Amino acid sequence: MAELIPHPFASLVKRMFYELESEQSIFDFPSKKFFCGLSGKDYSVKFHAERSSSPLGPASGPQTQMAQNILLSWLGGCRIMELKTVQILDELEIPRPCIDMQTVGYNVEWSQELLINQSLHEYVKGAMLIEILQASGKLELGENFKDVLFDMSVGYDLAGIKSDKVRQFIEGMQDASEIVEHYRQQIPEQFRQFRELNFQTRISDTLTLSTFHGCPPEEIEKIIDYLFREHGLNCIIKLNPTLLGREKVRHIFNEILGYSDVHVPDEAFENDASWEQAQGFVERLGETAKTLGLGFGVKFNNTLIVENHRDFFPQSEKVMYLSGTPLHVLGIHLVQQFREKFADQFPISFSAGIDKTNFADAVALGLTPITVCSDLLKVGGYSRTFGYYKELNSRMDKFGVNDIESYVLKAYGKAEEALVNIGCGAGNTSGKEEEAVSALRQALENEGEIGKVVRAEAPLVNDIFEKLLSEVKFLNTEAYVHEVTNQLRYTLEKNSNPPRKVGTTLELFDCLTCDKCIPVCPNDANFALKIPQGETEILEFEKNKSGWLIKNRDSLKLAKKYQIANFADFCNECGNCDIFCPEDGGPYLLKPRFFGSKETFQEFNHRDGFYIENMKSEENLSTVFSRFGGKEYRLETEGKIVKYSGPDFEVQFSRDDPENTISGKATNRVSFLNYEIMKMMRDSYDVSARRY
Repeated sequence: MAELIPHPFASLVKRMFYELESEQSIFDFPSKKFFCGLSGKDYSVKFHAERSSSPLGPASGPQTQMAQNILLSWLGGCRIMELKTVQILDELEIPRPCIDMQTVGYNVEWSQELLINQSLHEYVKGAMLIEILQASGKLELGENFKDVLFDMSVGYDLAGIKSDKVRQFIEGMQDASEIVEHYRQQIPEQFRQFRELNFQTRISDTLTLSTFHGCPPEEIEKIIDYLFREHGLNCIIKLNPTLLGREKVRHIFNEILGYSDVHVPDEAFENDASWEQAQGFVERLGETAKTLGLGFGVKFNNTLIVENHRDFFPQSEKVMYLSGTPLHVLGIHLVQQFREKFADQFPISFSAGIDKTNFADAVALGLTPITVCSDLLKVGGYSRTFGYYKELNSRMDKFGVNDIESYVLKAYGKAEEALVNIGCGAGNTSGKEEEAVSALRQALENEGEIGKVVRAEAPLVNDIFEKLLSEVKFLNTEAYVHEVTNQLRYTLEKNSNPPRKVGTTLELFDCLTCDKCIPVCPNDANFALKIPQGETEILEFEKNKSGWLIKNRDSLKLAKKYQIANFADFCNECGNCDIFCPEDGGPYLLKPRFFGSKETFQEFNHRDGFYIENMKSEENLSTVFSRFGGKEYRLETEGKIVKYSGPDFEVQFSRDDPENTISGKATNRVSFLNYEIMKMMRDSYDVSARRY
């Protein structure tokens, strides 16, 4: 099974609160790693006409595809959600595995894996989960950390974006009233107080256009113009690193960073927009946006298309898409190149190799939003963002500032140089302008929120401040470009070692239980299955003319305190858990797999696993369906009577005394190994498999 199945909203709500109360986590994300803001810190930024509590957000990718992913991103401190790109082709055949994070980051998945209407519903569900959790008061959110924005992403050509499917998606995001009411009624009775919430129905009025590799520049311009005029959307264009040009990309990537074995094909440059073409449509679209009173900006950058030189993906995949640390250097060079041409005229969104070491630098460049994907696919998953804020807070404290604008002004010590550059250096001003500059310098010397202090002054002070802020962003960019281009951490030398493997192969039970596979799954598909330690006797029966005899007694020993399992509905077999698992084989393939419905259990019959139904503890009634080695088994329990069947047997016995009560038919010996495993799966269901 490699298909994501949206989860019932009521189940998501119940599990969210149940897990928080009983295990101090939400969707297997420990509450001690939540980032809910910090007293005295204001990370808020402007995004188009709105304000968000932080510039940080998940990129349009696996972290924003499902409702639970969106909530997990929010719990990690993300406040601008760039939702997974949707397009008219919503039934794609994507190779499995599709994500390779062994070193830097490669993938062959590039669009939503749900139907467009399913994506719309997941995004609304995610937004509602956040609102419900906020309203519950169970998290101590910082006073400046409550504003979250949702940014749509669509692709990849004008015809598809004009289609009824995509049009309905965009309109649904702009007015989700019917969908909100649908899910309002599904809020469980025990949480009925949340049915009265005034849920947001205009989920988004902003959009980041994902331009696929090779999208013609005239097509890009037509798409944005259409989105401006037809839907009234504030828009960002995601652009490709090939804008730097063939020589510069290969010089930085292959020579300076040392990725000599990774080849960017000539077609990547020939088919993408050139820098000159991009300048043209940015200028024209900027004018259109201004005329229409809409926001417009750019995003650096998309992934880098490279030839498939590895054996991780099928040979049929001739190219793959690079992300991670080396892309960061290329992206920052594009930011500099863009600002050299356009200064601070257009806002810049950024996504390229962001992690805890460079997030604070990206903030200092005034980039918004700063989105991340690859780093959240590494060990720790969503909790890695905790380190982002720790580093940012450390730098803000160093300068005695508590808001983003003040931090930008002080981060690289460029304020005085910027004043000179804008004509406000010593001896260059007089009269009221000199007074304004003096007031501004005084604010820069003090601690606190510089922008708030300055904006309370005369308009002239405020005007100079805005010019100063723009110039500082440019100078910070220049300084940072030089810094990252020469940092060893972005080179092949520091990014060529895959996660360590120990040489053993996973089995159904008792792996190393390092738990790495749980947080690296962006969908929360892997989880801890709480089966008690111990040894279970395994009987093997044979039927002859005189009745049933025990032919063998064996045992199944579980040494670990808990086991690792997989929830099939949340697993798209991306392969990421296999990369970080120290053992071979892949948790998503070899660990106990639970299906969310009997229909999916039957449909995806090429995968072993379990489905449990009719759980009625008061009547001790249950049915367990399973597959082992492709063969199906069934376990029915009613009171003390057990019915156990497989491909060549069907028996019945008392659960208290199977040895003396077994009856039925069989063509061969009947092992109770699978029976005992199925019983373990059923008995652990209430505690661990709360995904149903």
